[in-house]
This record gives sequence, C-alpha cells and structure tokens, in this order.
Amino acid sequence: MSSTTTLTGKQEKFRQRMLNPFLFWMYTFGNVPAGWIAGMRLKVLNNERAVTTIPFKWLNKNPFKSIYFAVQSMAAELSTASIALLAITDRSPSVATIIVDLKAEFPKRATGKTTFTCEDGQRIFDAVELAISSGQPQTVTAKTTGTLQDGTIVSVFHFTWSFKQRSK
Repeated sequence: MSSTTTLTGKQEKFRQRMLNPFLFWMYTFGNVPAGWIAGMRLKVLNNERAVTTIPFKWLNKNPFKSIYFAVQSMAAELSTASIALLAITDRSPSVATIIVDLKAEFPKRATGKTTFTCEDGQRIFDAVELAISSGQPQTVTAKTTGTLQDGTIVSVFHFTWSFKQRSK
C-alpha cells in the first residue's frame, strides 16, 4: 500500500467537478435532493481529506433548536463518501462501494453551521487498492468529526465502507 496517492486525470477531473459550487449544486439537485434542500456543501476534496458543511436553518433544525441528526448524518456521510467516490473513479477493474456500518456520537448540540472533516483519505485509497490487487472485498472505517465555527465538537461519525472489485 502506498503512503501517498497521485490522482489520475479522471480522478482530478471528478475532484474539480465536485468542488465547483454550481456543478455540485446540480449534482445534489439530481442525485441527493435532500442534501440539496438542506444546503450541503463540499469545501475540500483530495486523496487525504474532505470537508463538508451544513448550515443551521429552519429546515434543518429539530424541536430542540439544533440541527437534526439525520441532516448531520447526510453531511457527515458526504465527507467520507466523496473520498470513496474519488478513490474508485477510473479504476480498472471497477470497484463497487457501499456503507456496511455506521456509529455516531453527539456530545453537544449543533446550533450553528457545522463542518465535517474526514482525514482518512489515504486509508480509503489503500482499501480500494487492496480490493483490486487481492480480488477480495475490503472494509475501512472512516471517521468524520462535526464542529461548530468555534471548534466545538458536536458529532463524531464512523462510517464503515466496503469495497469490492466488480466482475470483469
């Protein structure tokens, strides 16, 4: 497994499209409409990390005046899923991916714009590489932490992704 991964041309193109605000808006509108309505944004995406945000607005809040946990889950998943999608882009043979487990903690209420940061990109890329080289399904658990603008941790998610080489 490599210690650093260089993106292919198609992966870099995918990365740039996902980071383009208008194209990302169109992507969520067509593919993740609940994320579009909630206002999810992708701020950083590379082979090492991804950063997403979710605003605090009336549509996203619960009766306790904080961001509903399902809305936090969408933005948290995006911070790990965007890396997973980047890692499987332009792979031959192609690789399928799916979430097989999820754990979450909510130590504080999310009462403002929340930013989710996943720094497990290299582990995700390594799992994809191993799935291809071994021909065996691989899993990796990626952690993403949700923080308010002042740095307060409001949620921590652990998404377990499975990667499996598709039949040729």
